[in-house]
Amino acid sequence: MDVATGAGTRRRGAALEGAILEAAAEEMRESGYAGMTMDRVARRAGTNKNAIYRRWPNRAALGVAAYRRFAHAQLTVPDTGTLRGDALELLQRANATWSSPQGALLRELLAAAGADPQLLGLLRDQSGDTAMDGAWLTMLGRAVARGEAPAEAVHPRVASLPMTVLRGEYAARGRPDVPDAVLTEIVDEVFLPLVRGRGRTA
Repeated sequence: MDVATGAGTRRRGAALEGAILEAAAEEMRESGYAGMTMDRVARRAGTNKNAIYRRWPNRAALGVAAYRRFAHAQLTVPDTGTLRGDALELLQRANATWSSPQGALLRELLAAAGADPQLLGLLRDQSGDTAMDGAWLTMLGRAVARGEAPAEAVHPRVASLPMTVLRGEYAARGRPDVPDAVLTEIVDEVFLPLVRGRGRTA
């Protein structure tokens, strides 16, 4: 039975789910993924393991869900008036997030995934890239409407490219931050040329 949050009331639905995900995120920040157990999350959330298992079948699913909730809770699409401005702003936000507590959750999950095939599969399928790609597709759609880009540029592969290159920079540098000059290069030397070329090659 879920724990009471006040006289005669119990958390249910979204309120309880949010408390569980917050508890899981805090456990990972304090003890790492290896130290996050269903028992500890239940105690921190003020509920029981059954309430968790009804929503997430295992620890891997819970860990990925906690990351997704907090990494993308404030994801909004920039609207600076130009595709270049939007792209730079979104890359800068992503860069800042990666080195934030939310990014630390993902780094913890990635570190554990090497020894946990189930976790690795969930990260590949559910890490939240769909939300980020959707933001890039929205930006591209606006650019087409403004006449900045050909309609052929609104493509999932084009949308995913900037973040793929950014992750490559993280791997090469061995740390979760990239200088603004490099972000500008990703936009000006890789992303925008691809966007502009789509109309000629489609």
